[in-house]
Amino acid sequence: MARALKVFCYSDGFHSWTVAAPSRAKALAAWGVKRDLFKDGSAKEVADGGDRDAALAAPGELIERGLTVDIGKIEKTKAPKPKPARAPNAKDVARVEMLEAELAELAARQTSERQEIENRLAALERERTAVVEGQEKARAALQAKLKTAKAKLRP
Repeated sequence: MARALKVFCYSDGFHSWTVAAPSRAKALAAWGVKRDLFKDGSAKEVADGGDRDAALAAPGELIERGLTVDIGKIEKTKAPKPKPARAPNAKDVARVEMLEAELAELAARQTSERQEIENRLAALERERTAVVEGQEKARAALQAKLKTAKAKLRP
């Protein structure tokens, strides 16, 4: 037994397309779209109206009505045929492989640059530590001399 027809409507703001189909999936197929227009509210089931009557009179066919273009004009139309997916050609494959190789080279170069900076930072840290230690020794020696000099000033 065939399923009862429901009437579904979709609008892009310029035109309204109505179709009588047994399910939402069949309506989407009739409109030639792959994304779920019902999920985002772009499409809905229609309960009454002239477009509904026209769709029920021609199940499976699209009924197109102009909203801002050809206002009020109602006609039967066919869903646009989706472009067939083309197989990747050798040029496209070669370009992807070249870009992947460039990406790998870039990653290696960036890793090397980061390592070089880390090495320079480590060397600078060692140099800073040596300078600080030298300054502390020089300060301690000078403070000792100052203490000795001050001690000689007292009778």
